[in-house]
Amino acid sequence: MLQVSPKMISRLDDLETDLINRRARAETEGWRGETEGIDLTLALLRTKRDETRRRLHRPIVTLGIPLPRTTTPPQETTPRPPSYPYPPSQAVLPPAGP
Repeated sequence: MLQVSPKMISRLDDLETDLINRRARAETEGWRGETEGIDLTLALLRTKRDETRRRLHRPIVTLGIPLPRTTTPPQETTPRPPSYPYPPSQAVLPPAGP
């Protein structure tokens, strides 16, 4: 979602005034579709302006600079179980098939 700069709140007020004037003209001319479109635009503009004003009062959160992850693998703390009954180098394998 796009965010409006707080410096532009006065411009949003100007746009609202212009839309109200255009809506009045659309009503006098009987342009119902235009009136509905302007009503929708006015609602979205007011929502965006209120959201921008709320953002002005929210504190800025500093997340800091991310640090690189360590590249060393973690040390194994639990010993591996012994190969049973023989170590892998001495394992007896069944004879290969025909």
